[in-house]
Amino acid sequence: MTQTRQRDESGKNVRRVADNEARAKQTMIRISPQKLNLVAQSIRGKKVESARATLEFSRKRISKDVLKVLDSAIANAENNHGLDIDSLVVSEAYVGKNLVMKRFRARARGRAAKVMKPFSELTIVVREVEEAA
Repeated sequence: MTQTRQRDESGKNVRRVADNEARAKQTMIRISPQKLNLVAQSIRGKKVESARATLEFSRKRISKDVLKVLDSAIANAENNHGLDIDSLVVSEAYVGKNLVMKRFRARARGRAAKVMKPFSELTIVVREVEEAA
């Protein structure tokens, strides 16, 4: 399956987010989407400094991976789009399903039990907001 990028008249790639936004995505995260969504829910709508602090001191194992994706979104906003990192807010943090590894566990009397090992994907979008004067 080939993926085609959308291009404008001049041949440049079309942006998928607004001019004041930047995003980062990670796929194949080895945790169920339900558990990952609990961590993503804790940073939605927060300023990036507050979201980073929340993730750094979270006791959930996956919060380190979410912090990496958030740092990547912040770096994309600063380096690729020229946004001010002090006025960034986590506008969207959403979780999707990815593949499921199927394993089995031997049980009594020659039977087997399914073991599902799900993977997730995480997308974080940060937006630059103007300070209310």
